[in-house]
Amino acid sequence: MTDLSLSSGRSVDITSDAARARIKARYRAEARFKAYGVVAIAFAGLFLVLLLADIVLKALPAFTTHALVLDVPLTAETVDPSGRRDPDDFKQAGDFAKVVREALYTQVPALSDRAGRKTLNSMLSSSAADGLRRKVGADPALIGTTVKVSALVSDDADLYLKGFTSNVRRTAGTSALTLSVDGGTAVLQGPAGSFTPAAPGFQGSTLVRVDGGVVKASKVTPERIEGEVLVPLAGAASAASRTWELVQIDAGESVRKITDKEIAVLELLRGKGLVEAGFNWSFFTTGDSREAESAGILGALVGSAMTMLVTLVICLPLGVGAAIYLEEFAPKNRWTELIEVNINNLAAVPSIVFGLLGLAVFLNFFGLPRSAPLVGGLVLALLVLPTIIIASRAALKAVPPSIREAALGVGASKQQAIFHHVLPLAMPGILTGTIIGMAHALGETAPLLMIGMVAFIVDVPHSISDAATVLPVQIFLWSDLPEVAFQAKTAAAILVLLAFLFVMNGLAIVLRKKFERRW
Repeated sequence: MTDLSLSSGRSVDITSDAARARIKARYRAEARFKAYGVVAIAFAGLFLVLLLADIVLKALPAFTTHALVLDVPLTAETVDPSGRRDPDDFKQAGDFAKVVREALYTQVPALSDRAGRKTLNSMLSSSAADGLRRKVGADPALIGTTVKVSALVSDDADLYLKGFTSNVRRTAGTSALTLSVDGGTAVLQGPAGSFTPAAPGFQGSTLVRVDGGVVKASKVTPERIEGEVLVPLAGAASAASRTWELVQIDAGESVRKITDKEIAVLELLRGKGLVEAGFNWSFFTTGDSREAESAGILGALVGSAMTMLVTLVICLPLGVGAAIYLEEFAPKNRWTELIEVNINNLAAVPSIVFGLLGLAVFLNFFGLPRSAPLVGGLVLALLVLPTIIIASRAALKAVPPSIREAALGVGASKQQAIFHHVLPLAMPGILTGTIIGMAHALGETAPLLMIGMVAFIVDVPHSISDAATVLPVQIFLWSDLPEVAFQAKTAAAILVLLAFLFVMNGLAIVLRKKFERRW
């Protein structure tokens, strides 16, 4: 046995079997600790990937939209009743929705009765004519001509076309059919195998698009379909192969918001090539809306930018000034210690408390406008100020004392030493803390709810005193709405907010690397 002799005279056993066992046990404990760390990081990474994947998958439908491509004749008596061709008149006057609806009626003349037109109108969004209104406002010379317009479809129609309503199977007919129509019912006859009967228990709908109309099957056999005429047929007695299509929708009509007749119209319009899909630019260029297909985040983005600007203008000079005074000039006594302790405690106060403070002080006492970026910025400045003070003090403290001593040694005053030498060297840390604090403020919702920024705001704000909302509050509002289309909008807005936060944190890293000094 070999022992180590310590200076105190006590020996330590390091070679016996018991000592080797203890050493192996320590190595095993260290290996287990490393394994626990790896597993913890793996779990965190897995949950992060799952969270991001879930958000991205839910957000994808919001970035695309469907529209009906229509040739719209612009009659002066409808879109310009005053006859002045004044672009300002088109912002309010002129029935552009009417000319769009009438253009759609001409595409499905079989649905000319009141019920049919109601079905066609339900295909269009309430903002379907907004693009046409802007186009004519920019070029009044279009009046009297026929313009090709992309008219936005309703959210229910959009979800169906995206495949989110139900699983839809389309089968092109490969055989000729014999058609027999009697009033509102029709019989389609073909050779055996023309139609595939639905599986027992099938609760969905089977539609046949044939001869310019659509038939909803009530009875299906391999060679025969009997059903209701949803869109009248042109009247031919037969249909050649490859001229008709079988559409099977798995979800029944009772469990979805879009009816079979509306689907029949959509399939008919799709068959005519009038349905187009494209990137949803309006999501980034419009404000909020009651209609899911028209809702955008521009108002919330501008409101967030204005609120962050107010917050930055207030909290950066105040926070840095307070940090410089407390770290460099303030006497070290009981009062400064009390102030420092309270600043540290304020950094941990729940954000809703700052909202209550803003409600009591800025709205009730000073009478500032409710829902304005000015008040939102003031409240968030109170929230972020302790964080900036703490980060700025840490950055100032990290500057070596030799910098101050060298400046004072060559005759600089204390103020000159601080502002000319210490502050520039501490600025990377101050900027990093400020940007992280601003990113924290950008994601806050609770304090802004308390000052009324939860209101439904459609217009984009033009000044810090206008009524506005911010991105986190917009997400909160959309997440509470029952329409399915708003779920995608919510996830898409979350992605935009995350991108905003990643950019701000990335900027903090770049600034730290760029201005970092080593000594």
